[in-house]
Amino acid sequence: MNNILNQIGIENYIFLSVILFCIGVFGVLYRRNAIIVFMSIEIMLNAVNLLFVAFSTYHQDAQGQVFVFFSMAVAAAEVAVGLAILVSIFRNMDTIDVGNLKNLKG
Repeated sequence: MNNILNQIGIENYIFLSVILFCIGVFGVLYRRNAIIVFMSIEIMLNAVNLLFVAFSTYHQDAQGQVFVFFSMAVAAAEVAVGLAILVSIFRNMDTIDVGNLKNLKG
């Protein structure tokens, strides 16, 4: 496995992770659809997970990969709860536009 990391280089993993994280930040800041916002958050989380795995392989330590495993489990639970909330909001308001959610104030 270390041979693959030597061929590709850790700098390329860092560069790819930065690009993915920036795409996720752009999606969160500039998109209005709540599903796109959730997907952008998942892209940012996957960028961080990619760095964890790359550095874990680089340092030949499995702690980063174990952390990614737990992070993915928490992300799956987050998406399940988030989509349930979005379905509930859609049933009540007939839209999932983030701009219209300010009307939910009591």
